[in-house]
Amino acid sequence: MSTKERTEEELLLEEETVQENELVLYNDDVNTFDHVIETLIATCDHTPEQAEQCSLIVHFKGKCTVKTGPFDDLKPRCTKLHQAGLSAEIH
Repeated sequence: MSTKERTEEELLLEEETVQENELVLYNDDVNTFDHVIETLIATCDHTPEQAEQCSLIVHFKGKCTVKTGPFDDLKPRCTKLHQAGLSAEIH
């Protein structure tokens, strides 16, 4: 086995063990588009365009993954979404 093959094999194993969690935002009949967009920009570091697209997906599909990453990064973001009156959970 060559060094190149061994390195590629080790990289594949590392990629498989990385756990990506998803912060999922759910639709509600209470919050305005502007509130959702502003909250996503402030909480999830979205650009205005990203936040608008996510708000539309949530509106029409019922939910949208708004951020992925390690649980420790998503937990405080999820808490901030809840504090803003939005419905979200980590999967």
